Amino acid sequence: MADKTRKDAVEALAGQLFDGMTIMAGGFGLCGIPENLIAAIRDTGVKDLTVVSNNCGVDGFGLGVLLAGGQIRKMISSYVGENKLFAELYLSGKLELEFNPQGTLAERIRAGGAGIPAFFTKTGVGTLVAEGKEVREFDGELYVMERGLTADLSIVKAHTGDAEGNLVYRKTARNFNPMMATAGKVCIAEVEHLVATGSIDKDHIHTPGIYVDAIFQGAEFEKRIEQRTVRTRETA
Repeated sequence: MADKTRKDAVEALAGQLFDGMTIMAGGFGLCGIPENLIAAIRDTGVKDLTVVSNNCGVDGFGLGVLLAGGQIRKMISSYVGENKLFAELYLSGKLELEFNPQGTLAERIRAGGAGIPAFFTKTGVGTLVAEGKEVREFDGELYVMERGLTADLSIVKAHTGDAEGNLVYRKTARNFNPMMATAGKVCIAEVEHLVATGSIDKDHIHTPGIYVDAIFQGAEFEKRIEQRTVRTRETA
């Protein structure tokens, strides 16, 4: 097996980026996002990107830094409510947006990774979601056709990985990352812990290394909390 490890995000991304490409970025809110890869993509200045991600980070963090740099042309997402710049760019016509129900987005990505070009779902029938799409009846119920999604590059974040690219995600970070890892022509993973090949229990692997082209241990992870909510401490 070839060693897929790279020194850092810059080395892992070398030769993979080009203007106008489509990138899938894992994460849910700010949980499980590939922070180091996003920063490295920002620094390259690559532009006219179509980004597939559940959301677009927040102002100044996560995918929000690519938005601030004018590098994203189109977002394919299900939720964008935490980013003021996103709203401003969209309403001014400077950013394209393809909205998806969250479950539909997840299934579109999973289908793309499985080689399924399209599928039918009841979600969105009779709403704006179904406009311009084929609607077909099955067993007396209407379903709208949705296309599978693929990308030129998938960037994912995992808790643990090995030199062969086998990945283990932790808790909520096991969100869009696993299906995105399968749906990119190239998949690059950043991990918190890079361990020796064979040290991960095979029964615990979430993403098999066959899907991963390069892997590196992230230098640091801020893991910012998107909405910090605390209760008032009761007095004695």
